[in-house]
Amino acid sequence: MIEVYFEKIVPLMLRGVPMTVLLMLYGTLLAAVLSFVFGLARLSRFAAVRGTASVLVELIRGTSLIVQLFWIYYALPHLGVELPKLPAAVIAIGVNYGAYGSEIVRSAILAVPREQREAAIALNFNSYQRMRHIIVPQALPRMLPPFGNLQVELLKGTALAYFIGLGEVFYRTMTQLNYYLYLLVPIFTGLLVIYFALSQLVLLLYRWAERRLAAGRM
Repeated sequence: MIEVYFEKIVPLMLRGVPMTVLLMLYGTLLAAVLSFVFGLARLSRFAAVRGTASVLVELIRGTSLIVQLFWIYYALPHLGVELPKLPAAVIAIGVNYGAYGSEIVRSAILAVPREQREAAIALNFNSYQRMRHIIVPQALPRMLPPFGNLQVELLKGTALAYFIGLGEVFYRTMTQLNYYLYLLVPIFTGLLVIYFALSQLVLLLYRWAERRLAAGRM
């Protein structure tokens, strides 16, 4: 039984890791962009921009990720838009976690002391220059810890791509249960280990980034 597990099942599970990592990376990139887009839009001086961004964020956060994934992959084709599995999963995950990340961006920017904005205005910086050179560099260290936690949640959320048949690690694992049901406990234990190892790598990367930023500020 142990030989079967390590010789056949574990290699098949590990074949899904690259797809999980790829989905996480693409989803993270989209989520990061949307986090700043939504976060900055919610701080806009224009009421229409703030209101639109707030409605979109609350709509995304108020609905289930699995429902959003199903809507993008299964419902959009009825409207004439058909997406492959990977782009559909990336969009669903990126949009969902980008909405949550927008609150991190918004709160971190608001935490920058008002005096910093006033000093930038006194130096005749325009809005873009204030954000680029003064506010965002000070807000970024505040964003990293919660972004690290959100990244781990995003990693675990990639397992939902199983429901549209994307061959990530959870999908690869579930396809083995029909043949090796008697190994259910070690199979799911191995799955826990894989996700735990990936999440620890993510957290180590964020801690390294935090140290680098802290050293730069020193």
